Amino acid sequence: MEFPGTNYIAVVVAAIASFAFGSIFYMVLSKPWMAAIGKTEAQMKADGMKRSVFVVTALAQLVMAWALSGIIGHLGTDQLTVMNGLISAAFVWVGFVATTLTVNHGFQGAKKSLTIIDGSHWLGVLLVQGLVIGLFGV
Repeated sequence: MEFPGTNYIAVVVAAIASFAFGSIFYMVLSKPWMAAIGKTEAQMKADGMKRSVFVVTALAQLVMAWALSGIIGHLGTDQLTVMNGLISAAFVWVGFVATTLTVNHGFQGAKKSLTIIDGSHWLGVLLVQGLVIGLFGV
């Protein structure tokens, strides 16, 4: 499916940039994040991170960047700007990500700190993607 104004190079770069952002974000906040999920570093190492988790994450962020590009593109091809990229990303986060995450974490009994950390991560991911898509334009 092709959206008007979709720049596939921008979509790929946005996915890579947002994956890099997430890597740095969770490296910096690894201790508070582990505390929020109730695990220690030793438990995390014992559980082991499967490579497939990172592959799924990369693919999910590629789909997310493609969808965000389509949303921004529906504003009109002359509207593919950094500002519209950031605004669209923020609206997607507020309307879909923050609401879903808050409900899911609420029913799961997750700590508020986990919701804040994960929510901030997804806001950053979307803003990075919106920025990249806006910078590349059509």
